[in-house]
Amino acid sequence: MKWLLSFTAAFLFALSALAQTPPVGQQQKIDDLVRLLQDPEVKAWLDSRKAESAPVTPASPAGNSSLARWEAGARERVNAVLTAIPAIPAEVTAAATRARREAAGRGYAPVFVIFGGLVAFGLAAEAVYRRFAARREALLGRLIPVGIFAGAMGIVFFAVEWPPLARVTLLAYLSAFILFRLAAALLSAAAMGSPLRRRLLILFGVISFAIATAAVGEPLGVSPEVSSAITYCFSVIGLLLGIEAVWSISDGSRAWKAARTAFLVVLWLIWCVNMKGLFWIGIYALVLPGILNAVGRVALSFTSDPGSLRGILVARGARAAVIAAAVGWLALVWHLNPDTLGQRDPMIAALFYGCLKSVLILVVADLLWQIARGWIDRTLRVSTGTTSLAPADAARRARFRTLLPIFRNALAVAVAVMAGLIVLAQLGVQIGPLIAGAGIFGVAIGFGSQTLVKDVINGVFYMLDDAFRVGEYIQAKDYKGTVESFSLRSVRLRHHRGPVFTVPFSELGAVENMSRDWVIDKFRITVGFDTDIDKARKLTKKVGAELIEDPELGQHFIEPLKMKGVEQFGDYGIVLSFAMTTVPGMQTYIRRKAYAKIREVFLANGIAFAQPTVQVGGDDKGGGAAAAAQAIRAQQAANTAAPAK
Repeated sequence: MKWLLSFTAAFLFALSALAQTPPVGQQQKIDDLVRLLQDPEVKAWLDSRKAESAPVTPASPAGNSSLARWEAGARERVNAVLTAIPAIPAEVTAAATRARREAAGRGYAPVFVIFGGLVAFGLAAEAVYRRFAARREALLGRLIPVGIFAGAMGIVFFAVEWPPLARVTLLAYLSAFILFRLAAALLSAAAMGSPLRRRLLILFGVISFAIATAAVGEPLGVSPEVSSAITYCFSVIGLLLGIEAVWSISDGSRAWKAARTAFLVVLWLIWCVNMKGLFWIGIYALVLPGILNAVGRVALSFTSDPGSLRGILVARGARAAVIAAAVGWLALVWHLNPDTLGQRDPMIAALFYGCLKSVLILVVADLLWQIARGWIDRTLRVSTGTTSLAPADAARRARFRTLLPIFRNALAVAVAVMAGLIVLAQLGVQIGPLIAGAGIFGVAIGFGSQTLVKDVINGVFYMLDDAFRVGEYIQAKDYKGTVESFSLRSVRLRHHRGPVFTVPFSELGAVENMSRDWVIDKFRITVGFDTDIDKARKLTKKVGAELIEDPELGQHFIEPLKMKGVEQFGDYGIVLSFAMTTVPGMQTYIRRKAYAKIREVFLANGIAFAQPTVQVGGDDKGGGAAAAAQAIRAQQAANTAAPAK
């Protein structure tokens, strides 16, 4: 129908150009045609015919383009490798011939001879160092000889102008050999069995040799397909070594070994189809835990106190550095392989990089938390020491023991919440609504649980007022005991008879602290009416001096034992009042010692303690007195036999 419209338009244009005043009949036809074209039904019919005649464009499989492109690339790569495997001997022979001819043309020995000479020179320098240097068993003692070996070879290598092909080949294989020696030194310091260490060395040697061979392929003129085929052959060797290690030295049942073997095979297949990111994730799951443990032990060997801040920073920092390096390598592999499945999908790429950033955030959060917890735990250990301190230092340490556990718990919650929110933000989750919802939820909880909020707020003010500390003996309402620990809403009290009270802060009320600064202990003793008061005072002063001089009790005295004087005249004798000032918590023990000393000194100096006596009047004085004395003795016997309350 396009040609009809075009023809009509051209026809109208031609008519207007040919005649200024058309005839009446011709003008009528033109008007009829224009009116027909303006009719809605005609327009609809023309549009439908136009849509039917338009060419049908096939839909592009946008959703499957990435998968199809990856599948085509993997298929092409596998076919190229399988095709290039028969050509490996010829390509390797030709490359070796080119390197040998170039070296011989410039008067140099073959490359393998030069390589052997450089290695021999490095080993000789290392032997000289070992002969004259003191033997060290630490990791540094194993790394220094490797450095001497590498330095000696490097000096000779860079001092001579080698042919281009020989220079590239020597650099690649010497670097691989140095890395192999370095791995051997590190593995020798790790705590593992000899069979496992030996197999790991062989595996690392194969990997190093494979990397060096792949690096020299292009400079030596080896085709990329053959280089890839050689790499695949080395990968098969590495797979077989791993399977052999699983069945030879691995612990576990046959089913577990079969599962590990299947995992290695699947991992190798993932590498073959160029899914490098997933391959390295599997490698990390396989070897990263062991590497982290080994790195932590090696790092701790450089510090004398693993529990110190320096030890924690070194060990955790080394592990964090390993994880950061692993994440960086994974990001680099993802970036350098644009044909990886899902890389060109913006959503998958954003999720992948978000996961990598989340790992780094969690590592940093863990490092900060471990440092903070290490400082808090170390401060608590110092605060709980048994060394004698000045009162101000003792009070400060007691306050540390009280506040630091609460601060540690609050810090753990804060770090976890902040790290979680940042991780969610990196994964693409909108955390603004979460924070707003959490705020509303918190307000609802506050209104619904006013007692809980009251407990927490009261606890905060108790801490700010320094009302009590861990280890102090307090009494609040009907609860009393030694403060053992705190939570955000309650305090744990240990009664001196054993029971434990967990008291919410809102239930404490006024707190009586019996463990602050000093304690004045007062007690009374009743002596006979004929007692010499001045003599009793002097004897009490002597007892106080002896108690202060006692090596066990003297350090707990603030003021010595003194007799205050006559308190009152009782029914059976004179009541004397005594007092002493001691450190809190020791007054009961010192009072018992003072009772024994006073009794001993008073009896030795003729001061008798008052005893209940009864005088009975009447004619039969003797019989009445005897009966009264017998009654008193019976009462005393009953009192003695009665159990202590």
